[in-house]
Amino acid sequence: MYEIIAFYIFSALSIGMFAIVVLSKNALYAMSALAGGMIFISGFFFILGAEFLGVVQITVYSGAIMALYAFGMMFFDTTRDVKENIKNKKIAYTLSILSAILVMVILCAPFFSSAIQANYPTIQNAGNIQMIGLVLFTKYLVPFELASIMLLVAMIAGIVLASKKMDIKVETSNESQVVKEVK
Repeated sequence: MYEIIAFYIFSALSIGMFAIVVLSKNALYAMSALAGGMIFISGFFFILGAEFLGVVQITVYSGAIMALYAFGMMFFDTTRDVKENIKNKKIAYTLSILSAILVMVILCAPFFSSAIQANYPTIQNAGNIQMIGLVLFTKYLVPFELASIMLLVAMIAGIVLASKKMDIKVETSNESQVVKEVK
């Protein structure tokens, strides 16, 4: 009985939060509702007895939403509408086509390399968390490390972009102060 009531409560809250994400025109409200929705989704994992996945849902996905929230606050003026201004459309189209081809190659690679198999031992009386760790650090070690490197590169690129934008703001404010002092 408890699980049914909790399921309906988490369902209603999750749907409500994601409706706010879709219907909100304010980016900060949408990102906050997205983080709340991800936390409510983790409630489903706790109801099903998968505590590890519930905690991972909260830390990874809600943490990613908070990183998106921080980048959104750094890069954009969230009080006005965002309009894209693409100066060279050929580069954008070329990059999008190359990205699509790269995604297809990555997704199709396991079908062409069926001879490569990771052998990992089975452990008797091992729990869910131990088996996830064993599979993650044996069979899926390379994709796990590649994902961590990609996240590191994205974080460094975000910091570099934010620092360049801050430098431009500092230069323009210094120039305006010099102009005021000259007058």
